[in-house]
Amino acid sequence: MTQDAGDRNGPRTISRRGLITAMGAAGAALLTPGLARGQTPQPMAPPSVITTPPREFGPKAAPNVYFTDPDVLTVDPSFNGLRQPNAPIQRLWTGALWSEGPAWNSQGRYLVWSDIPNNRQLRWLEDNGHVSVFRTPSNNSNGNTFDFQGRQLSCEHLMRRVVRYENDGAATIIADRYNGKRLNSPNDVVPHPDGSYWFTDPPYGGQLYEGAPDAAGGPSNQGGRLKPRLGQPPEIGTAVRELPTSVYRVDPSGRVDLVIPEGQVPDPNGLCFSPDYKRLYVVSTGKGPGDTGPGGKGEIFVFDVTGDNKVANGKVFSACMVDGVKCGPDGVRCDVDGNVWASSNAGRSVGYSGVTIWNPAGQLIGRIRLPEICGNVCFGGPKRNRLFMAASQSLYAVFTGTQGAAPG
Repeated sequence: MTQDAGDRNGPRTISRRGLITAMGAAGAALLTPGLARGQTPQPMAPPSVITTPPREFGPKAAPNVYFTDPDVLTVDPSFNGLRQPNAPIQRLWTGALWSEGPAWNSQGRYLVWSDIPNNRQLRWLEDNGHVSVFRTPSNNSNGNTFDFQGRQLSCEHLMRRVVRYENDGAATIIADRYNGKRLNSPNDVVPHPDGSYWFTDPPYGGQLYEGAPDAAGGPSNQGGRLKPRLGQPPEIGTAVRELPTSVYRVDPSGRVDLVIPEGQVPDPNGLCFSPDYKRLYVVSTGKGPGDTGPGGKGEIFVFDVTGDNKVANGKVFSACMVDGVKCGPDGVRCDVDGNVWASSNAGRSVGYSGVTIWNPAGQLIGRIRLPEICGNVCFGGPKRNRLFMAASQSLYAVFTGTQGAAPG
């Protein structure tokens, strides 16, 4: 018989359900030491880039058990259809010095990217996640992509040129000069369906860490204190910067044309076309080696592509400011709806480095937070619905609800 609760002298009989409830309440009190009596326990925030302690991305990290990844953020409801709710951000590999230029090979089902200071290209295999050295030396390559024939294009800082690797393994120099003058250090390249290649030529390879400075007296080595030939092949170390920073187009005939001068986009970096190839997006980044002007401001510009293979109506697409923080862009890619996915370098502003996503009108609609500065991005995977992010020392990926607009 269960004794009345008011009878305090006799024995009490507690039901099994009551016992379990009491034990649960006691456990909750132990797990929430600062909880006042009668206060409702609040759910803990999932670990993320900005929590303390921060989220772990390494191979021994706990699985992400949340239906929506806490570091994939919707800024505008239109982004909800672009994110994949049950897909976590994954760190696929780490061990580089500065990761750049991810490019997806659809035939081989692998990703290639550059580790610029280590003078190598790396390859990640989709079937087993294995990473190996793909090409070394890579001539301090930066941007990579694959053209419509499946051939790899690479921008080489050290050799100041753009090369194409043919299907038989031979290398073809696509561009190394304009009007007889050596290029600075090509950075990113994209193919066009008409067979042309468009590339940017900032000066960032004119430094020891990512290429080679000018010979003594050149803009990036005016005092001649640096010895650019140390540790380099015999042909390296004699070039000096001769050109302003610009965007070029390589015609199928091999002719190199200037399409965007430095005055319109200083220090051009990443670039991509809209899905219909009627717009060209170009990133302008900060002052580089040998620059005499102020350099870029960390903005994305957009141009109309005209029928005569030129551009017009250039304007700032985005200043890349988020919550008052400069999320400096670098590499960019468009999805099939024309949204722009831009890598973000927010310096020491934790929680703002990663990727920013902008709709075709230049409105911020989403963000991806990474624990490292992101240098470049590309879409890949068999369905081209996986975003690969080359970020500082690592390679990250996340599945999306959309697809990349272009190969590579």
